[in-house]
Amino acid sequence: MRAGTAARGPITGALAASVLFAALTGCSSTDDTAGTGYAKDYTGHEPLHVLGYPSTGSLGVTQQLVWRIADDSADRLAALATGDGGKDAARSTAENWIKAFGKGAGGKVAADFYDEGSERQTVVLYFQDTGQTKEISVRLDGNAGDDGWHVLMDEPSMKEATAEPTWAPRTPGGSGSSRTR
Repeated sequence: MRAGTAARGPITGALAASVLFAALTGCSSTDDTAGTGYAKDYTGHEPLHVLGYPSTGSLGVTQQLVWRIADDSADRLAALATGDGGKDAARSTAENWIKAFGKGAGGKVAADFYDEGSERQTVVLYFQDTGQTKEISVRLDGNAGDDGWHVLMDEPSMKEATAEPTWAPRTPGGSGSSRTR
């Protein structure tokens, strides 16, 4: 090879992985510790089984929501909230979701993404180890202080927080990820 010319050929797996990792972790404004925090979270949790058609942002915030519930991290979970419900409602909702779904979030979880997800998306979480189902709404939210994806967290009562969606199928993927109420 001549001096001053770039090497050609396949890039190493490690280099490719680090480039991909950097691209993925830098994408989400809700990723509270871009870089090593995401890798640690990812390796420390059961992978999310995904159905439907999430956007990069809706998938990222949903994955983090499940991780924060599993980790019993109310502050980090409440930080994912939209700016609509207020901090008190987000904190109460976070505590309720952790109490109600903490055990299930530590195991196998399927997320069924409904409708088109360019700005907002309805997601049904299936906590497979406990048989619980939870509907959440995720969206782009400039009201939360940035333009990233956030979760609507306005269920300060346990009854609201644990209400199962009546329209969703009992098993993931049962309606083809298209909501018809």
